[in-house]
Amino acid sequence: MAVTKVSLCGITLDNPVIPASGTFGYGREFSELYDLNILGSFSFKGTTLSPRSGNPLPRIAECAGGMLNAVGLQNPGVEKVIKEELPWIREHFKKPVMANVSGFSVSDYASVCELLDREDNIGWLEVNVSCPNVHGGGMSFGTTPEGAAEVTKAVKKVTKKPVIVKLSPNVTDIASIAKACEDAGADGISLINTLLGMRIDLKSRKPLLKNKTGGVSGGCIFPVAVRMVYQVYEAVKIPIVGMGGIETAEDVIEMMLSGATAVQVGAKNLVNPWACPEIINSLPEVMDKYGIHNLTDIIGGAHE
Repeated sequence: MAVTKVSLCGITLDNPVIPASGTFGYGREFSELYDLNILGSFSFKGTTLSPRSGNPLPRIAECAGGMLNAVGLQNPGVEKVIKEELPWIREHFKKPVMANVSGFSVSDYASVCELLDREDNIGWLEVNVSCPNVHGGGMSFGTTPEGAAEVTKAVKKVTKKPVIVKLSPNVTDIASIAKACEDAGADGISLINTLLGMRIDLKSRKPLLKNKTGGVSGGCIFPVAVRMVYQVYEAVKIPIVGMGGIETAEDVIEMMLSGATAVQVGAKNLVNPWACPEIINSLPEVMDKYGIHNLTDIIGGAHE
């Protein structure tokens, strides 16, 4: 019998499949389609200290093999998340959930994490230092080892929960940034966030997105994600959550061979809302096809 359980920062998951932040809201809409408890966990919508309305429209555009988004961290703010969303999640999802946190200053990150640290149904804090669609925060902290380490240290001071730092692919040396986060106390790394891109409307001759640029996601970025997870695995000893273009159970296996302990499924949820349960249900068959008994055994298996 195929064993799909994995351990992420000391917390056991029934399977390694986690819907990615920004593609799953707080789970409400998807709960109308299937039982959320089939999931390993899910990473809820990026949460900031204060409410955000996000970027002006239009903020979604299509591209070959994927999409661009410039939503800009639209969310109700951490206090409303704690008051309204977490009680609902606690009632409908009987497993630890992953809290995705963003900020515009180091103190923002620390404040949000300190508040969320008190919530018993949050298993991990996924600290997003990689959002490309906001100005004066997000990715600006994740493009240098020093910036990422500073946020990591500040968050680790205010929480006992595992801290997973979410990194940007829009850098020249992602491995050195991951190592800086590990040295600063991070319990895990997640990658990759979206790649910075642009589309131009041929009729107006102007960018399709009001924000001009947006984050590229979808199957087209999968090879980049696999490469970066592979590089980070060789640089750190802490677990990695791999994401970027995962669409099938075969993709899950490939990402785990490159070094991921768990994976996140993002844009595919927007195309097919049943993507995650379909991947989970097909995992045992794919494992059997490739002679895999226990998923834990293949983590980093592509490395010498």
